[in-house]
Amino acid sequence: MKNVIITGTSRGIGFELVHLFANQGYNVLALSRNEKPISNLTYDNITSFAFDLSKPEDYGRVTNFVKENWEQVDIVIHNAGALLNRPFAETTMEDFKWIYEVNVFGVAELSRVLLPFMVSGSHVVTISSMGGIQGSMKFPGLAAYSSSKGAVITLVELLAEEHKDAGIAFNVLALGAVQTEMLEEAFPGYKAPLSALEMAQYIHDFSLNGNKYYNGKIMQVSSSTP
Repeated sequence: MKNVIITGTSRGIGFELVHLFANQGYNVLALSRNEKPISNLTYDNITSFAFDLSKPEDYGRVTNFVKENWEQVDIVIHNAGALLNRPFAETTMEDFKWIYEVNVFGVAELSRVLLPFMVSGSHVVTISSMGGIQGSMKFPGLAAYSSSKGAVITLVELLAEEHKDAGIAFNVLALGAVQTEMLEEAFPGYKAPLSALEMAQYIHDFSLNGNKYYNGKIMQVSSSTP
């Protein structure tokens, strides 16, 4: 029985991922700043609690849960993300700190505290964005967001190299447009070619099988611009 941890599960792709894994019998720990949408569900194999990537004290709750209930962690999906759509001239240092706390530092810290529970064959999948890919089309107002998504890509490449001898794989999926609330915040009125469920199905399959073929790689999952 595989044990799966997913962040950003209150809506969109993360919400769909929880149910895809749970319906197949996997144990799922669903982490979100807002736990209500998940905790209302009656799945014996889903555990959820409120978790804020920017709060150091919240990480202890995750490790305590794993120690008490699971022997190991097989899959981690870093799906949570913060977005800011604001002209650069109006984006303060505090704005950048908040975005990076969630999109970069949170990924680093959650990966770090979970490493003792990972084994050969464990797979850590980070959800980034096409906006973080060097040379991709960039859009005004997304300086903090897109630069953080670029930073986390480099972080994952380093983590993959550092832990390859232990058999723990780290990969990135850089997503294009998916019809979610976050997309609406970034590109109001834009209609994406993929639904949250469709993208969740791809991420689900990649999380289970991608580490057989890839480590330290960035997969561009996009059929549109944005």
